[in-house]
Amino acid sequence: MSAKVMTANLLRDGDVVYLTAAGTWSLWLSEAWVVHDQDGEAELEAGAQQAERDRLVVGPYLMDVAESDRGPQPIGTREKIRAKGPTVHPHFGKQAMDGASHHLGAEGAE
Repeated sequence: MSAKVMTANLLRDGDVVYLTAAGTWSLWLSEAWVVHDQDGEAELEAGAQQAERDRLVVGPYLMDVAESDRGPQPIGTREKIRAKGPTVHPHFGKQAMDGASHHLGAEGAE
């Protein structure tokens, strides 16, 4: 079974986020909770379903990743784009941010 993470979009602004092991949502794939089996996938799905009920995220789904020294890496083209932010000038989107941790809790506050 391949490594997977849970991704979704924030309901309030549409940002792509990843579920962390702490149960928060992060803007950074490097902070995502990586699972390797069906039990782990079930835990990710349960966390995502609760976040949807709480109206924090929309459209959650499991995403295949490759593991590396830099943490999980997106495999597909769509996921690579989602991880980096919009395909615009590099001064915009996540690629322009400082790389600091940006966890979002159940209230959606940073």
